[in-house]
Amino acid sequence: MGQHSPGPPGPQASRQPSSRQAALRGGVLGAGSESEEVGKSGPGSPPVGLLPCLDSACSCPGSLPVVPAPGGCKEGTGSAFTCPARVAQSDHGCAMRTALVYHEDMTAAQLLWEDPECEIERPERLTAALERLRQWGLEQRCLQLAAREASEAELGLVHSPEYVSLLRGTQTLSTRELQALSGQYDAVYFHPSTFHCARLAVGAALQLVDAVLTGAVHNGLALVRPPGHHSQRAAANGFCVFNNVAIAAKYAKQRHGLHRILIVDWDVHHGQGIQYIFEDDPSVLYFSWHRYEHGHFWPYLRESDADAVGQGQGRGFTVNLPWNQGGYHLESLSQSVCMVVKALLGDPALPLSGPMEPHHSALESIQSVRAAQTPHWKSLRQQGSTPILNPSTYSLERRASPVSPGGPKFKAAEAQASAALSSLLDQLHLNPTLPVRTAVALTALDAALVLPADVLRQEGSAPQEETRAWARLHEALAQDKALTALGKVLHLLNGILDGQVSSGIAATPEPAAAPTLDVVIRRSLSHGARRLLCVAVGQLDRPADLADDGRNLWLNIRGKEAAAPSMFQVSVPLPGTTGGFVSCVLALVLPLAYGFQPDLVLVALGPAHGLQAPQAALLASLLRGPAGGRVLVLLEQGSTSQLAGILARVLQGEAPPGLGPFSMASPEDTQALIYLRGQLEAEWKMLQVAGEAGGHGPG
Repeated sequence: MGQHSPGPPGPQASRQPSSRQAALRGGVLGAGSESEEVGKSGPGSPPVGLLPCLDSACSCPGSLPVVPAPGGCKEGTGSAFTCPARVAQSDHGCAMRTALVYHEDMTAAQLLWEDPECEIERPERLTAALERLRQWGLEQRCLQLAAREASEAELGLVHSPEYVSLLRGTQTLSTRELQALSGQYDAVYFHPSTFHCARLAVGAALQLVDAVLTGAVHNGLALVRPPGHHSQRAAANGFCVFNNVAIAAKYAKQRHGLHRILIVDWDVHHGQGIQYIFEDDPSVLYFSWHRYEHGHFWPYLRESDADAVGQGQGRGFTVNLPWNQGGYHLESLSQSVCMVVKALLGDPALPLSGPMEPHHSALESIQSVRAAQTPHWKSLRQQGSTPILNPSTYSLERRASPVSPGGPKFKAAEAQASAALSSLLDQLHLNPTLPVRTAVALTALDAALVLPADVLRQEGSAPQEETRAWARLHEALAQDKALTALGKVLHLLNGILDGQVSSGIAATPEPAAAPTLDVVIRRSLSHGARRLLCVAVGQLDRPADLADDGRNLWLNIRGKEAAAPSMFQVSVPLPGTTGGFVSCVLALVLPLAYGFQPDLVLVALGPAHGLQAPQAALLASLLRGPAGGRVLVLLEQGSTSQLAGILARVLQGEAPPGLGPFSMASPEDTQALIYLRGQLEAEWKMLQVAGEAGGHGPG
């Protein structure tokens, strides 16, 4: 399919470096001695990278990756190491969720001769990102780990012994010899420190895998150099020496017994190295979103297009989303690293700005992916008419001329990127992370409820005058329990609207669920919320006299039938399967939510809502995005403490629990979804899934 030989996959040309190489961005940790057998050392000893935990106060499984203990030996253990499950504790006992793996030695390699196409790959790619992490106070919030070198046996999980030996030999070559060897590859330069740096880059990824899969941290990011996703079994390529992510995936399978791994590669360039390594492997799903320009952008490969879906048993497990617009900028890399770390830490993302209408080129690309993957995925075949894959426009002869890093086109693109980044920084300055991310205002659930340490238990209520004034709107709110609950709800809502709290959970008595929701909607719209999204699940009717003026979007899940009386009133039956629920959320709820761009999201779980706790958690977690984390969840007081606890954790930024075994959407649920999308996509452009009829074929 592709070219796997040591030679370059296409004629050399100017290109920008990979934007990110954080391996398996779910994270990893670990350290220890090397062994020529992966995951093994001497007889009877712990696995490489693991030592028995000697801390009697630690709750780890007994053997975890180790990191140096601050100040030497841990008192009472006689060991110079301490378990990361204990290291990853903050001063108030709350586990640090995110690891950051780095080593300053990875900045040592640099270009020793003039080469315009390689000069952009420089140490500043790491130092700029690390400096920005420190400026934003993000490094301090992570468990910081120094990368280790990967063993040659670990490199051998992907690379040939001859290639590893060749790279080992570069440590003693002269500058002239290094330049000559570099010239045998496409956009690569070697330095006497390259072998050491590249082993550290792989080792950082493996540490992160160990950290996450042993439970020492929830997730993490490996800040590494050189990158890896272009590297092949016996060839360096595109600044990449060893394929860090591919080795990490193989290591996770061999060392930790994983059976299915997803690799998401979002980069300006296609990671053809990862694709070649796993193209016939159904245990690894490789998804690459990259700039393509109809084949006119490096690496100029036919197999970077959407119709490259894998080989043999791996067909359908390679997914290429070729983007026919985009670019790269050094400052954007450091900003992107910071935003990734903020997301891993659980901070809410900034709301998206600008018109929520997909570009025609993007729709064409998505259409081409659906067409290529539909034969391999039942879930895609359920989404209505099968798309037709148009012939590729790939052409080597029509390749665009390269953009020189010092040329006018590059400088113009750089200026445009800088302006966009300045706007982003302004948003970050105006929307700092709030000191209280999540608060709960519950009554009957308090006794049995277990909450994360940094979730605020709200004790206060709104002033009695304010509470009674709102209660006059509904007779059901005049009862003592309902009035008390309403005061707590209003106090929490005021904190969110005033910017003191990011998100919250409140409980109401069942007879007062609908009246309380009505008050919350009116209070929000009259005190600061310009646009309010209300996702009502269960037997909750839209307030009869609520204005249909575009300031509120009412979405009822578990409605009697699929209906859209207006573009701001949508009702859909609750799907009966996991596949149907996921399709409903991803193909209807989220496009509407992002298209509406709300200031606040209300999630109301009313009577007979029918959601299992993992489903409710997924819904609340995904709805943090459209409003920058401003989400208020209303529960019935009869709901379980388990549900409230899970919702508090996801609003705090933790990942929702799994949905359990996957089952396909029913034909009835699929038809309801198709009907609603057809009714609404003229007004809500984010519901569009394909380009206009008669449009040009995707690249």
